Amino acid sequence: MRIDMHTHTTASDGLLTPAELVKKAFEKRLDGIAITDHDSVDALDEAIMKAKDYPEFLLIPGVELGCDHEDEEVHILGYFIDYKNIKLKKTLSALINSRWSRGISMLDKLNELGMALPKEEILRKSKETGFIGRATIARELINYGYVRDINEAFDKYLDLGKPAYVERYKLSVENTINLIHECGGISILAHPGILKKKDIMTYCVEKGIMGVECYHSKHSRNDEKLIRSFANRNGLIITGGSDFHGEKDILGDYSTDVSTIPKFRERL
Repeated sequence: MRIDMHTHTTASDGLLTPAELVKKAFEKRLDGIAITDHDSVDALDEAIMKAKDYPEFLLIPGVELGCDHEDEEVHILGYFIDYKNIKLKKTLSALINSRWSRGISMLDKLNELGMALPKEEILRKSKETGFIGRATIARELINYGYVRDINEAFDKYLDLGKPAYVERYKLSVENTINLIHECGGISILAHPGILKKKDIMTYCVEKGIMGVECYHSKHSRNDEKLIRSFANRNGLIITGGSDFHGEKDILGDYSTDVSTIPKFRERL
């Protein structure tokens, strides 16, 4: 039962609509996907309806939340969440509002750095989806010829410590894990292989994380080996997902056989 457990839609910084993503996943012969938009569950109703077009296709409701810990950005995935939970909706609304303020500030900084991006036009387009994130701005830097790709945009301007980076409101690791659990969800540490400080994995275990994303498009074989060993020592769920946004056709290249994981299987 092959499910790509990490995907994004136009409800956050993905390029496909929820319905388009479901259709593409079905055409790639996946048994299902988890939609894990950043700070948003707005894609889920449309995706669930579209999934009904394909008998036995599974749509797992999810979310991806970003935290800061020890000067690193830590991302946590929540699966099988009650995405209509009032506390969750209020929290996501506050996070999205903070993203808007940050997006405006980052565009201002980039303009101060000499990159003449059309701020009002970018904000107008972003309002159509209700989301503005760093990937949104990175794509505009590519469109206007200031960088070659998203990695360069982040490396030069948008990552923590870079000249156009702006802080935004985030939950703590502990509060994020607790929120996911309060919504009936399963908490998973996203792409731990890209963390510079690997002891953050241990910190997340201490705060109640239920699993780790082992198989991911940015992980090396050595990363996978280290994460698998860590998960086995700590009794954690092991998952995999492509982190599909739409730029690269990697949907399904990394996946999870949910039928082998009791905590997932019992919820299907």
